[in-house]
Amino acid sequence: MYLKKFSVFILILIASLPVFARDKDLLSGRYSLPALQQRLIPQSEWTPFPKLDDRDGWAKADREALKAAIPAAEAYLDYVWPSIPATSYLPANWQLYDRARVKTSVLRALMMGEIAENKGRFIDQIVNGIWAICEDSWWGTPAHIPQSPAYAGMMDVANPVVELWGSDAGALFAWADYFFAERFDAISPQIRKRMYDEIDHRLFKPFMEKDHWWMGVDTDGKGPNNWNPWICSNWINTVLLLVRDDAKRAAMIAYSLKILDEFLNPYARDGGCDEGPGYWGAAGAMLYSSVALLNLASNDAFSYVYDHPKIKNMGKYIYRAQINSSYFLNFADANPIINIDAGVAYRYGRDIGDQDMMRFAAYYRRPRASTGSNRFFPNLFSLFGHEELLNAPQGLPLPGDVWFPDLQVMVARDKNNSTDGFYLAAKGGHNAESHNHNDVGMFVVYYDGQPLLIDAGRATYTSRTLNNRDKRYEIWMHRSDFHNLPTVNGLDQRVGIEHTASDVSYKADKSRASLTMDLTKAYPAEAAIRKFTRTVQLIRSKHVQIVDNIDLEKANTITSHLLTCYPAEVKKPGVVLIHYQPKDGQGKDFIIEYNPGQMEASVEKVKLEEEEDAAIEQNWGDVIHRIKFKVITPKTRDTFTFRIKPA
Repeated sequence: MYLKKFSVFILILIASLPVFARDKDLLSGRYSLPALQQRLIPQSEWTPFPKLDDRDGWAKADREALKAAIPAAEAYLDYVWPSIPATSYLPANWQLYDRARVKTSVLRALMMGEIAENKGRFIDQIVNGIWAICEDSWWGTPAHIPQSPAYAGMMDVANPVVELWGSDAGALFAWADYFFAERFDAISPQIRKRMYDEIDHRLFKPFMEKDHWWMGVDTDGKGPNNWNPWICSNWINTVLLLVRDDAKRAAMIAYSLKILDEFLNPYARDGGCDEGPGYWGAAGAMLYSSVALLNLASNDAFSYVYDHPKIKNMGKYIYRAQINSSYFLNFADANPIINIDAGVAYRYGRDIGDQDMMRFAAYYRRPRASTGSNRFFPNLFSLFGHEELLNAPQGLPLPGDVWFPDLQVMVARDKNNSTDGFYLAAKGGHNAESHNHNDVGMFVVYYDGQPLLIDAGRATYTSRTLNNRDKRYEIWMHRSDFHNLPTVNGLDQRVGIEHTASDVSYKADKSRASLTMDLTKAYPAEAAIRKFTRTVQLIRSKHVQIVDNIDLEKANTITSHLLTCYPAEVKKPGVVLIHYQPKDGQGKDFIIEYNPGQMEASVEKVKLEEEEDAAIEQNWGDVIHRIKFKVITPKTRDTFTFRIKPA
């Protein structure tokens, strides 16, 4: 039996009316529990994809992808499933993650191979893989184990918590049961029983009985991040496929819809993801995948969701935050270079009726459907929709001006629908965003689609980056002085929702686009700032200009910083030269103009020496330079102007 709170929840649902709240509880507010159960196709009758022996059904799937899945599975016919030593959990880093995740990757490949071939060659190894994963004490990564003395680096196996990788494993098991149940039972009924027992203990009960941090708003009133839709999407897969009691199945789905609404209700109406485009696939796209699967299980009972403006904007965000075919806007922990799941993005665009998004997705299509996604069910959708994707028009929208008023992010280009010339993006926001960096007032500049002034972006995830707030902000790329921001009276921005931009104003027309914001609150009171206003502006086809107006109670030291991924030098007082040498473009020099009577400039190469720096090197190489502009004679009131333009 689940806890009392679940019983109370069921009674509330039964009593509720099927009222659709337009801006709140979009998923859970549509149907009462009886209505939801009536809408859901019974588990015994639900066939979302062809069963293993329905070869006529599988003949409609992407043949090339299925053909390629067989040799991929053959590579693991003699695979020895590794065990994970208990002490490996203690360092709390991603080395264990790599070892643990390889098991589910191998299992997924074997499953796809058997689905493609249907000769039974891979069944024994599939069983071995399932059993090996069941034997692991923890399906997640050490970095996701709660950081408290009660756990001390190891999971309490009698009292598990639900996190990302464990939910992935549960969904994969559920699809294994869907396709191979008869094969498993022919070997031993203990196989499926073990799967059910482990899923019930590791996923179903703790999901229903525990208040996990990722389920609702935090103490600052901020909604949960990508963990919520990621885990809920896997949960919905697992429940729909495995729970045979249709009343219980409907109740569990209803509860997951309430949890998903905890993510969706506070989400920005402009659709902006404060975790960045690199997390869109785990946030907005996972919410979409949940809805798509629910529609598959209910004869489109949730198709109304696609008409909601917020859902439409969540989809559009991925191409609105694009810089060129390779680069995406990467504030906070987002990567500048990301992989686009063309199938998911295309289906999302199609369902919300957005031709630009469909063309964007088609641009990233491959000759055959992907079967390598970490999440099994999007692969299935792709296998049966790849022909449509292959025949779809393709192209990159590259909008000239975008404003996300809730996220407080602006994007501007010299030319609409083109990467030619300058690209400028800037943000306000606050310093308690998901995967936060202390970066209120940050901006980036690209030219011809290639980086010029950058945000260093995500560090390699370690225990310092994930589980310790104080240590996280000891790491250089999380601090404001390693962003395109100033240090005032020796102090940098601080973490917390109270450290925010205010009086944010955006303007754009044919000749220019600008974002003006007050950054006073982003800094601690000890910085003695009475008012600090920054204006970031693109003068189209000419230059980018940054103007900082500052009013201080005292003026000891002021140093502004700019980061570039190219060598830079002080050409002469008032001019810093950047030797722009893009990988996919023509080299040329750019200059940063400043007032040499106010500031003296210097350039230093950022040392990449810590374990967190590996991701930085992967994205940018060992070439990041920080340009420092130190005010010669600080004044309590002053204005600093920087102009970036071709040499």
